[in-house]
Amino acid sequence: MAKRFVVFQHMSWEGPGVHLLRSARNLGVHLEIIEVWHQDIPNLAPYDGLIVLGGSPNVDQERQYPFLRAEKEAIRQALATDKPYLGFCLGHQLLGDVLEMKVGPNPKRSVGFIQGHLTGSGRKHPLFQNLPNTFPLFKWHAQAVLAPVPEQVDILVTSTDCEVEAISLRGSPHVIGLQFDNHAATRQDVSTWLDGDREWLSQMDELNPATVLADAVEHEASMGEHFERLFGNYLDLNF
Repeated sequence: MAKRFVVFQHMSWEGPGVHLLRSARNLGVHLEIIEVWHQDIPNLAPYDGLIVLGGSPNVDQERQYPFLRAEKEAIRQALATDKPYLGFCLGHQLLGDVLEMKVGPNPKRSVGFIQGHLTGSGRKHPLFQNLPNTFPLFKWHAQAVLAPVPEQVDILVTSTDCEVEAISLRGSPHVIGLQFDNHAATRQDVSTWLDGDREWLSQMDELNPATVLADAVEHEASMGEHFERLFGNYLDLNF
C-alpha cells in the first residue's frame, strides 16, 4: 500500500515541485496537498508523514497569516507523535520556530543556485547516504534559522549564503528541515516562481532572472536524480 503524506502548501504558485511529485510517484508515495490559506489543516493521524513547503510568510506573521497558528500546532503534534516531518524553506523555519530556535533575517537574501556542503553531522546522517559532500542548492529566501542551534539539533548542510541550510532533530533523524528548495529546481518551477514572486524579487537589484532560469536548465537533470535519491533515503529512514 502506498504511503500517504499530507503536504501543506502556502502559495498558489509554489506547489510541491516537479522533482518531489516525480520522486513520490516513482517511490510509491501519495501526496495529499492542503492549500492552507483556504483549506482546514486536517488531523495528522491517518497520514504516514507531513511535508511543509515554502512560501512568503515569516514565522512570526500569525496576525497576517492566521493559518500559521494551526500549522505550528500540527507540527507540534507531529513531533509529539514522532511522525516523519520534512520541511522546505518556510517549512524548515516553522520547524525551527516550534523547536524554539531563533528565526529571523538571513545575513543576505539568497535566491538562485549555489553550492551547499555537508557538515560532519550531515556526512553521518542517512538522509545523505551515497550522495556527494558538496552539491547544488536552489535557494529562495530572506529569513533563516539562525545559529547557534540547541543541543538537540544537528546542522547537516551549510553554505556561504546561509549557515543553517539543513537540520535534524537528534534522536529523531526523520525530523528534517531543509532551507533549500531542491524539490522544485526545474525550469518549469523556476519560471513559475519568478513570475509568482516578481514583486519581492524586484527589490533585489543584483538578481538576474535570466541567469537563475539558465542555471535551472543546466542543473535540472542532475538535481532531479540527486533529489530522488535523497527522498528515497528519507523514506528508508521511516518505512
